[in-house]
Amino acid sequence: MCGRYVSARSPDDLVRLFHVTDWPPPETLAPSWNVAPTDDVWAVLERAARDGDGDAAPGRQLRPLRWGLVPSWAKDVKAGARMINARVETVHEKPAFRRAFARHRCLLPADGFYEWEQAEDPGTGKVRKQPYFIHPEDDGVMALAGLYAYWRDPAVDRDDDPAAWLVSCTIITTEATDEAGRVHPRMPLALTKDHYDAWLDPRHQDPDELRALLTRPAGGLLAARRVSTAVNSVASNGPRLVAEAAP
Repeated sequence: MCGRYVSARSPDDLVRLFHVTDWPPPETLAPSWNVAPTDDVWAVLERAARDGDGDAAPGRQLRPLRWGLVPSWAKDVKAGARMINARVETVHEKPAFRRAFARHRCLLPADGFYEWEQAEDPGTGKVRKQPYFIHPEDDGVMALAGLYAYWRDPAVDRDDDPAAWLVSCTIITTEATDEAGRVHPRMPLALTKDHYDAWLDPRHQDPDELRALLTRPAGGLLAARRVSTAVNSVASNGPRLVAEAAP
């Protein structure tokens, strides 16, 4: 699974790296070294043109979404806390994700993610969880495959009220490989650059073609380092969280 990750790049960097054409500058998020479920996170997505031209290429946006997908049919936003991840093996058929997989796909930029390894304390014999920061060996940005959904708040009367709509997202996970597999059996699925365009294009809706884009990552791309247990608290933040900790 993926329950925490790092997103510390500036929106200007993300606009450049993902060739974004639509980013309202007033929308911004602070860098975070401890992104947690229900936080707002940066997402790259494409939306069809609003002028009714069905042949026009969708515009690529950078916008904040709430992490933890709330399906359109959910009774309240609490459902999102259980849907921070979607398994690649079943994402195309699960009721909570099926529609989003066909129409609402996104990329979630990350500098890396955290996983916890069960370890026995040699001094006490007790089992504890040791956090690791897993990141690209070249320190490049990861484009995590994600889905998003719109949820209408029934407590708000007007559709044109911004508070009426919540846009939320989930991260697709796969079997872990490389250094990540040493720590935890699951990991977020990152797309390669040559698959960005096809994944984001809402006109692509064939489930088999879309699933073909979600290939298991090859080895030799990720590195893992032991970090401080300070990351265990969602209140902790800052670049110190990704610094290597002593054994």
